[in-house]
Amino acid sequence: MAESVYKVIELVGTSSESWEKAAEAAIARAGESLRDLRVAEVSELDMQINNGKVEAYRAKVKVSFKYEGGQ
Repeated sequence: MAESVYKVIELVGTSSESWEKAAEAAIARAGESLRDLRVAEVSELDMQINNGKVEAYRAKVKVSFKYEGGQ
């Protein structure tokens, strides 16, 4: 088996509905410009609050993809 190298980046997705949708938004956007996404790990969850109400859910996501150099 050939050896592979993967690069990991960190993204923050947001949603007015849920943390799951926030994480999905981050992955969807990453998929628009990165090829060969492999693994996503949710590393942190938080919320934006305005006047005592949740305004947005935020998910910090670490995404790995196959490293091909120069990225």
